[in-house]
Amino acid sequence: MTRPLQFPPRTLLAALLSVCCALPPMPATAVQNLPTLGDSSRESLSPLMERKLGEEVMHDIRRDPDYMNDAPLLEYLNTFGWTLVAARPEVRGEVGFDFFFFAVRDPVLNAFALPGGFIGVHSGLLLAAQSESELASVLAHEIGHVAQRHIARMLGSQKQDSMIALAAMLLGALAMRGSGDAGAAVMMGGTGLAMQRQLNFSRDAEREADRIGLSILDAGGFDTSGMVAFFGRMQTASRNYSDAVPPYLLTHPLTSERIADIEARIREQRYRQHADSLDFQLIRARVRVLQDDTEQGRREAQYFFDSQLKLNTKQQIVAAKYGMAFLAFKREDYGQAEQLLQEAVAAAAPAKQSLVLTDLGIEIMLATKREAEALKLVQQAQLQYPLSRGLAHQYARVLIASKRLDEATKYLREQAQLYRQDADVQDLLAQAYSAQGKRALQHMALAESYVLTGSVPAALDQLRIARNSPDAEFYDQSMIDARERELQERWKDELKASKER
Repeated sequence: MTRPLQFPPRTLLAALLSVCCALPPMPATAVQNLPTLGDSSRESLSPLMERKLGEEVMHDIRRDPDYMNDAPLLEYLNTFGWTLVAARPEVRGEVGFDFFFFAVRDPVLNAFALPGGFIGVHSGLLLAAQSESELASVLAHEIGHVAQRHIARMLGSQKQDSMIALAAMLLGALAMRGSGDAGAAVMMGGTGLAMQRQLNFSRDAEREADRIGLSILDAGGFDTSGMVAFFGRMQTASRNYSDAVPPYLLTHPLTSERIADIEARIREQRYRQHADSLDFQLIRARVRVLQDDTEQGRREAQYFFDSQLKLNTKQQIVAAKYGMAFLAFKREDYGQAEQLLQEAVAAAAPAKQSLVLTDLGIEIMLATKREAEALKLVQQAQLQYPLSRGLAHQYARVLIASKRLDEATKYLREQAQLYRQDADVQDLLAQAYSAQGKRALQHMALAESYVLTGSVPAALDQLRIARNSPDAEFYDQSMIDARERELQERWKDELKASKER
C-alpha cells in the first residue's frame, strides 16, 4: 500500500492552501452583520462548490497517519466548536456551512481553516491552551476565516501570478520531504511581487477574523482576554521556528499591531470569567498521550502527569489520573488502567458523568472480554448522550464482540441511513458481515467506506471482490453492477477534473 504523503510542520498547511487557492476565486457570501473583503463581481465559484473542495482536501487529510481519528477528541472538538457557532449563527452564511472540527498530530502551535467549514487544530496548540477561553479564541478566529471565505478569496485579482507562486509552494512542500534546503530554493524561485500582494491581503484577513472571533467569544460568554494571552504566546513561539522556513508559509502572521488592535477592542468590555469544563482537561491529557506514542514520549507524558498531581486542584488531579490510566491502557496494562480510571472517576465526583471517562471504561471492558458490562455501560451512557457518534460506534462494537450479530447489522444499517457520511459505520458493518460469513455484503460495505474516504479505485476493487464472492445473490449482483457504473463515471470525472487544473 502506498504511504500517504507526509509533510513537515507548516509545509502541510502551505500545500493545502495551494490546493485550495489554485482555483478560480469564490463569490463573497454576505454574512449578516459581518464585514466582507474583495470584489464579488470577479468571483465565480459557488459556496456549494467551495464545500466540495473542502471535502476533497479532507479526504487526503483523513488518510494521513497524523490525522487524529480519535472518537473522544473529535466529539469534544465538535461539541465545543458548535457551541461557538451557535453563539453567532450568522457565521454559517446563507448556505449554512456545516462546520467540522478536527485535530492533526503536530507539535507546532497552529490551527487552520479549509473552504466549506472544515477547521483543523494542531495537537501542540491543544496542549498549549491553558483555558477553554484560549482554545475558543483560536477556533473563533478560524470560524471567522470560514465565514468570510478568506482562503477561497485570497487570490482576488492576482489570480494568474498567485497561482504560479502557490504552485511553487506546493512543489517546495514536496521537495522538503527529502531536503529542506532544496524545498526552500524551489519556493523562493516562485515568489515575488505576487506573494507580497497575497501576504498584504492575508494580514487584512487576519485582522478581520480577529474581529469576528472576538464577537463570537463575547456572545458565547468566554473571556475575550484569552485571545490576547494566547496569541501573545503564539507570537513568542513563532520566533523559535527555523530561519530556513520562508515567512510566507506562516498561515497566520502574528504582529504586535494585531495584538494591540485586539487589546483596544476588549478594553471597554466587561471582564467575564469562564469556568473550564472537566472534559477540556481530560482531552488535553488524552492528546498528550496520543501526540507521541514512542516509549520516550510515554515516559515524558508520565512525568508530566506525576507533576500535575502535585498541583492538588480537583480538575488537575482527575486529568492526571485519567492520563495515567490512558497510558496504562496503551501499554495493555488493563488492571492498572482500570484502577487509575476508578480513582479518576472518584476524584471527579459529584460532577456529572463524563463522556471521556466513560469511553475509556468501555474500552477497558472490551479489552478484558467483559462484553456484558460494556453493553450495560454504553447503554446507560447513550441515555445521557443520545447524539454521540463515538458512543454509537462503541455500541456497535460491543454488539459485535458479544456475538449479537443480527442486532449489530440491523443497528448499523439504520445508522448508515441516518449518517450517510460516516465511514466508520460502514467499516463496522463490514466487520459484522464478516463475522456472519457474508462476504459479498462485507466487501460492499467496505466499498462504501472507501467512497466516503475518497478512494474510488479502492472502492471499485472491493465491488469486484464482492461480485466474485460465492454468496453473492442476484439482488446483490444488481446492486454491485449499478454502484460500479456510478463509481466508474465518478472516477472518470475526477480524472478529467484533475487534468484540467
